[in-house]
Amino acid sequence: MIEALILRTWPVHEADQIVSFFTRDQGKLKGIAKSAAKSRKRFGGALEPMTYVLASYAEKPRQELVRLDACEIVASPLSEPVDYGRAAALEFFAEVLEETLQDRDPQDAVFRLTVAVLEQTRAGRIWLPVTYFGVWMVRLMGWMPEIIGCTICGRRFAGEPAYFESQRDGLVCAEHRHPAARALSAESLRTAARMFREPIAALAAEEWPQNRAADLRRFALQGLERHLEKRLRSVQALNQLGESRGNGSPRKAG
Repeated sequence: MIEALILRTWPVHEADQIVSFFTRDQGKLKGIAKSAAKSRKRFGGALEPMTYVLASYAEKPRQELVRLDACEIVASPLSEPVDYGRAAALEFFAEVLEETLQDRDPQDAVFRLTVAVLEQTRAGRIWLPVTYFGVWMVRLMGWMPEIIGCTICGRRFAGEPAYFESQRDGLVCAEHRHPAARALSAESLRTAARMFREPIAALAAEEWPQNRAADLRRFALQGLERHLEKRLRSVQALNQLGESRGNGSPRKAG
């Protein structure tokens, strides 16, 4: 059996399902789960999006779809109550992985990142894991230049805001900003630097309301959508979350 994260399912025929799943060793695969809608013994709730499983599958030469035989749940997003905020975060992780990953291209760093943010989401947090995941995915895909200085003149940001634009990777200084550019605060720049050197668990003890590092989150999500050349449905859902929801959970967590 192999470690995998369920990304998406599609019904096919009467009870079968096509499953997109992200494996640690083989990358993203698609398979057919025979009688998945009827067989609780082999699959149960294991095919819910963003379920961490041990998957058993078989391949045949020259066939695009593998045969998914069984999944054993390691960690389920349904182990805790799922409100709108958590549902939006889980949809975001799944959609980004589905859209960014190439088939059969192992991405161990992305797999480990996703497992880590899912653990924080199960603990009731939304904005920390969403921001951390977004920032790291842009970097791991090679879409984020160094953010310590201006991409035009190279001048380092020394405690002042940086600026980002919808059609440009990286950040620029005040001198080279476009009139339509948005600011990324010095505090959010420091937060990004921490994210690149510390595991998410090290930041989880702090408060993470929706407005914390919102500009950094916007910078990362804008970068994802620009390179994918499409609007992400899950980003729209996250944007619709109101400030009144705070961290998206009755728990005191971000």
